Amino acid sequence: MPAFSVREWEAVPHGDGEGCIPPHLAQRLVALAKASPFAGRGGGGVLEDRRHDLRARGVVGVLAVPGCTLEILPKIGVGEKEGSAQETREIRKRLVHMLAVALDLKIQTGRMTELDWQRETLLEILIRVFCDKLTEAVRRGMPRRYSLHEDDLPTLRGSLDIPRQFTRHLANPGRLACRYDELSEDIALNRIMKATISHLAGMSRNAANVQRLRELAFVYAEVAEVQIPALRWDDVVIDRTNSAWQELFGMAQLFLRNRYQTTSAGSGQGSALLFEMNALFEEYIGRLVTRALAGSEFQVTLQGGRLFCLTSLDDDRAVFQTKPDILIWRAGQVAHVIDTKWKRISDRIDDPKQGVSQADVYQMMAYAHLYKAPRLTLLYPHHAGLGEEEGVRARFRVTGQETLLETASFDISTGADLVDRIRSRILTGFEEMSPALP
Repeated sequence: MPAFSVREWEAVPHGDGEGCIPPHLAQRLVALAKASPFAGRGGGGVLEDRRHDLRARGVVGVLAVPGCTLEILPKIGVGEKEGSAQETREIRKRLVHMLAVALDLKIQTGRMTELDWQRETLLEILIRVFCDKLTEAVRRGMPRRYSLHEDDLPTLRGSLDIPRQFTRHLANPGRLACRYDELSEDIALNRIMKATISHLAGMSRNAANVQRLRELAFVYAEVAEVQIPALRWDDVVIDRTNSAWQELFGMAQLFLRNRYQTTSAGSGQGSALLFEMNALFEEYIGRLVTRALAGSEFQVTLQGGRLFCLTSLDDDRAVFQTKPDILIWRAGQVAHVIDTKWKRISDRIDDPKQGVSQADVYQMMAYAHLYKAPRLTLLYPHHAGLGEEEGVRARFRVTGQETLLETASFDISTGADLVDRIRSRILTGFEEMSPALP
């Protein structure tokens, strides 16, 4: 089955030529993309169907239809030759790392070889990781819980259901209406695992993954099959008795219901695993900042604030609510506002404005006015075009105020020092402007 790969905001040709997606498969991909919640009103939010090619938008992931798959990768500069197998490998690694941080998952990919990272799509890599984790977990034993059962038995088991006994079996004392607890594997968590296995089996195109999913489905044969919309997520309780299943539960949510992606399927249409990069990058940075400042004098709020820009003169109704990505508080006051932008900025030598949009600056000006923060940061992903070093790219003073607005880049790497790096960047900035802080 042919597999195609494209970067966000780039295009892949369709037609009858070599390296092109055949027209009938291109139409299937377009139809599946239009079914996604990310498609927008015009239907082109995931893929633009142009005359000679399909252009990817700011959504990444995998579209799988009968006959082919299309992988959309983020446009991240990783220092490798553009378009090379090494660059594709590193991009997949970093995307999986971002998902792990944003969704608070400990995704171990040590078993993946360099060849796997090069030849497998993001979807197949995630399915393999899930299969590895689930196989290890079921070997230790599936989680079970006591559930209440009611049955009519020849001998007493548990307690006697007196009302049912005297209404149903008044004339038949040989049957006893029993109520009893039974340790069962047919619980909400296992039903979710079974639904995930079934869903992934329909998405995977890798023979090894499909085989492993079939083996796992056999293990769950005694668990009831429940359709995805009917799964009872709120009934799952993760405690010390089943804490080993926390990550698997998180991965099931990743595949079936997470807000940073969507899985969709139609009758013979195909399946999609898609992520909106703006939201993913925002949550990724937010998690890192929260970890970096834990235990310090600073507190972090994600998507907080919620102050309004305007108040109606007609009915005093507040309108145009703001939700800064990251607010850093000290002593009850906002000390720093960080807004993440999944965009490629340029070096100041190439463009004094660095490609920063005027709308983004206006947005930060509103935050400066509403939250009275002395420091504002527009944070972008680092790329090779900015040089080797991440960090502050430019600093500005808001006209007529002491407020500092800076643009900065952060390297999305898989290094172990991520939290230390971001803590150092934030605290160093506070030290440099400490007189202006509350």
